[in-house]
Amino acid sequence: MKTSWITFFLATCLVVVAHAQQRVEEEKLIQFSGLVLDGSTDELVPVPFTNVLVVGRGRGTYTNWDGFFSIVVERGDTIEFSAVGYKTVRYHIPDTLPDSRYSIVQLMTQDTINLPETVVFPWPSREHFRLEFLAMDVSSELQDRAMENLADEHLQRLRQGTAYDANENADFYLRQQARSYYYIGQQPPMNIFNPLAWKQFFDAWKRGDFKKKNR
Repeated sequence: MKTSWITFFLATCLVVVAHAQQRVEEEKLIQFSGLVLDGSTDELVPVPFTNVLVVGRGRGTYTNWDGFFSIVVERGDTIEFSAVGYKTVRYHIPDTLPDSRYSIVQLMTQDTINLPETVVFPWPSREHFRLEFLAMDVSSELQDRAMENLADEHLQRLRQGTAYDANENADFYLRQQARSYYYIGQQPPMNIFNPLAWKQFFDAWKRGDFKKKNR
């Protein structure tokens, strides 16, 4: 009977100690949140996807598109904020906070790195360029070939045979949409009464654009 009471007393003490230790650990935790803004200008725009790291803990988070973050930390932790193009900033959380929630507004300063100018030459040195330039063949054949490549007809064929890239297709689509939205809800004007359209028609007629061409 005595042994049972001793066992019960020890189990109760262990439960109380564990509960007290857990309560102390919970009291050390706080919900740390805030905004990360660009303090280089007066606009204070958000800095999205900023790394928020708890130093020495091996864990962290990152800000969303609006620069907001939220993470559970302990009192006395050091938080490191880092982002591409900005100087790394550290913030030490006070260990005497009376509340379990803590919020800040962290300002980031842009870190500008000026790279030295780099000039790329097809020759290793100016001496080699001078030798190659003096030895260059500027015969009439090369001149005729250059004039042929720069002729309007040749450039026109190149333009017709070259497909549009993604940016050009997107610009053309947006212009078409803007033109259709401009006359939404009403009848678009007819080009038969447009003097500019008539001028373009006569110019194309004089150029022979409507003639059948042998291909």
